[in-house]
Amino acid sequence: MPAVGIVLDPFIAATIGFTLSVGAYSSEIIRAAILSIHKGQWEAAFSVGMTRAQALRRVILPQAARVSVPPLSNSFISLVKDTSLAATITYTEMFRTAQQVASTSYEPLLIYCEAGLFYLLFCSVLSALQNYLEKRLSRYSAS
Repeated sequence: MPAVGIVLDPFIAATIGFTLSVGAYSSEIIRAAILSIHKGQWEAAFSVGMTRAQALRRVILPQAARVSVPPLSNSFISLVKDTSLAATITYTEMFRTAQQVASTSYEPLLIYCEAGLFYLLFCSVLSALQNYLEKRLSRYSAS
């Protein structure tokens, strides 16, 4: 009897899995950021004659961006670290490559520390970019 199911390339399967997971969290973060803006901001925008789309683009989204950048950035940094989970579906990424090299070189501590340093480097750069973006977005805030 033939196998039943869908057969996907490991890269496609990992991309779909990570996209669905991070997309769900990101959409919730953006929804919460928009809802965190006080209703008076909408009313103020409507009172000067803006349409709903104009109010969203010119008033609400700039304020919501300042609120949503930290959790969105954290979600992205977590995604970088979570890519090692792709090894479970036989996709060869950095940690899987480290496993393969460690199994042939018999120096797992050195190889895993090197892979860990790469993850640390990536996450440090992303964290620095997050800090820059947060400062850039909050330069006109009252607090």
